[in-house]
Amino acid sequence: MSVGDLVRRRGFRDLLAGQGVSALGDWMGTIAFMALALELTDSPAAVGGILTLRLLPAVVGGPLAAKAVRHWDRRTTMLVMDGLRAGLIALVPLVRAIWWVYALAFLVEVASIVFLPARDSSIPDLVDEVDLPMANGLVLGSSYATIPLGAAAFAVVAALPGASPFDRPFALVFWIDALTFLVSYACIRRLTMLPPKTVDAPGEAPVRFREAFRIPLVRAVMPATAAVALGLGALFSLGIVFVREVLDASDTEFGVLIALFGVGAVGGLGLLQLRRGHEPLAETRRGVAAIGAIVAAFSLAGSLALAFLGAVAFGAAAAFTLASGMGALQSRLDGDRRVVAFAVFHVVIRLGLGVAAIAAGVAGDVLGAVRVPGLGTLEPARVVLLASGVLILLSAVLVREHPGRGTAPEPAP
Repeated sequence: MSVGDLVRRRGFRDLLAGQGVSALGDWMGTIAFMALALELTDSPAAVGGILTLRLLPAVVGGPLAAKAVRHWDRRTTMLVMDGLRAGLIALVPLVRAIWWVYALAFLVEVASIVFLPARDSSIPDLVDEVDLPMANGLVLGSSYATIPLGAAAFAVVAALPGASPFDRPFALVFWIDALTFLVSYACIRRLTMLPPKTVDAPGEAPVRFREAFRIPLVRAVMPATAAVALGLGALFSLGIVFVREVLDASDTEFGVLIALFGVGAVGGLGLLQLRRGHEPLAETRRGVAAIGAIVAAFSLAGSLALAFLGAVAFGAAAAFTLASGMGALQSRLDGDRRVVAFAVFHVVIRLGLGVAAIAAGVAGDVLGAVRVPGLGTLEPARVVLLASGVLILLSAVLVREHPGRGTAPEPAP
């Protein structure tokens, strides 16, 4: 099935449209949260607090997603979380204390972590199994390709007359963001083809969040998820240092580098289309190896043109790997196990991204130039990126199932 045929399927089209609109609003809102924090405190550290709150809720949201699936079906979970996020975002302009802003940002992210596993585990009910990698790629694209569009929309809306009524900074931006979640709510209401919540068989215990780590397929996919997060975290943390201090490029050229990640992701979707029907876990393993090789090669780039080429290749490999890993979970797991597996998936991505970004930044500051046999003396940013690439490449061997180690979750006591 072509991309056009896939998008013409009503259920998937509704989900994709709702996610594209709400993601656009979400990135508008993220920038508005950072701008509001700076407006209220005049402190760059307060802005960093907002970014931290994009990651910390994963610790709380994962177990909550597992609890939600015990009581609600996936459609209801998504509807409740969209309604909750719309209400929370609409409240932001009404508060003035920075701690209330932090509290609302935290709750919005927790709701998002509960929403995402329900969304991703619903895709197999909307498309054929052979189309899962492409469908996953399109949904991921709708979430992340809207980052520059969200930034541009924030700039336009924030500049409009009346964008801050009653001396409420960025109120119009937040209210538009809230409206995008209501658009998503309306789209998800149309997904009546999603199955209702099934009743657990007598004596069958619900799958808890921590028990998902004992499912062999989850244990196989998580190294790939962590590898993507490690690569992204290292590149985003040290990318600007690399292009400015190592390649003598400008901030504008760094912006081009980031945009090329998105261009590469589109190429990754095309590659997925060409490789339809291949075993998802094997494809995921190949994708991890490619990411490691690309990050290592990127670290040794001697010109901005080669760095740009590496950015395109990384974007393609990351989109390919994530979509393939999602396809493996979707095709082989079902019911509550699938939802909880995706809760683990999103928790690993967010925590891995945060830890990798912090660790890469600290390592870049602490290290000095290092002489590497055969490569000469490398700047700290090159050393950290090279080490990250090698580590990711080695982690590819972990992306395989071991059925004898932790099979299906045992019944809870």
